Amino acid sequence: RTSSGQKMKSKMKKDESFLGKLGGTLVRKKRAKEVSDLHEEGKNAINAPLLPSATEIHPEDTLLEENAERIMLDPTSRENPKFKDLVKVLIDWINSELEEERIIVKDLEEDCYDGQVLQKLFEKLSGRKLNVAEVTQSEIGQKQKLQTVLEAVNNTLRPHGWTLEWSVDSIHSKNLVAIVYLLVALAMHFQAPIRLPEHVTVQVVVVKKREGILQTSSPVGVCTSFKLFSFPAERDAFDTLLDHAPDKLNVVKTSLITFVNKHLNKLNLEVTELESQFADGVYLILLMGLLEDYFVPLYNFFLTPESFEQKVHNVSFAFELMQDGGLKKPKARPEDVVNLNLKSTLRVLYNLFTNYKNSD
Repeated sequence: RTSSGQKMKSKMKKDESFLGKLGGTLVRKKRAKEVSDLHEEGKNAINAPLLPSATEIHPEDTLLEENAERIMLDPTSRENPKFKDLVKVLIDWINSELEEERIIVKDLEEDCYDGQVLQKLFEKLSGRKLNVAEVTQSEIGQKQKLQTVLEAVNNTLRPHGWTLEWSVDSIHSKNLVAIVYLLVALAMHFQAPIRLPEHVTVQVVVVKKREGILQTSSPVGVCTSFKLFSFPAERDAFDTLLDHAPDKLNVVKTSLITFVNKHLNKLNLEVTELESQFADGVYLILLMGLLEDYFVPLYNFFLTPESFEQKVHNVSFAFELMQDGGLKKPKARPEDVVNLNLKSTLRVLYNLFTNYKNSD
């Protein structure tokens, strides 16, 4: 009995000793973590005055090598109307180009970073097939694919004097500024049938690491300055007309008004002002129905649109009817027609005039 009791006490002491060691280890780890957290907090406090207060900088954006830098879009620029317009134009263009591939892009950062969309887009624009894996899940595989795609893109653009404002790392890290620069360059180089908003500027944040400390600056980045890319904006007869022969503009407007009224009069409708009366899209839709000799169901569009979105829907639908009729997609944007942009409205109507001027 005595022997058994001594063994029990001895075992309890060992257990207590083990728990004591374990507890001490946990306490030391906790204290070490507190010291580490305090050190990190102190480092952030030192670096904090160097960071713009309005800019949200994610942890991964601060993991830089010494003397490295990273460019990010200032959050306020995301809400810049012209920049949002530019992003939308680029998304619509990509989806139009890759329609046969059944690829739908909704977000440039999330859909372009792995190289898949950029590969298909470059192949479509250049008519070249790139030797890359179709689908890559791993980060290494994605970067290898991006490397191949960007080499092909850069080799195409560099001889024409383009400034290469992108890299494998910037695209793969979902840097929207770099992605937009790349897409704008491709669109302009291959003369995409779109009209990019001109002179879009954004505020960017440049984070640099110098002697272990993050330093930031906020220069203005220019996304669609045609001087920057040494490539002129696409101009057509209406640019020349408005710039150099405004006196002839009324002659053109009169001809177009005569053309549209010849057909709209069948519905007891009459146009006197091109800019305003086509801005809600209703007359465009009705005109297409008359030119192609069919009735457009009223549930397909807003007969009395009130909001900007409803008007854009109508003009976009009219553009779809034009394409269904065998016409090329209008270079004007629905938003420009709704915003009473005379050149855009003239382009759309002149396109109809040249195709249907002999229709009864």
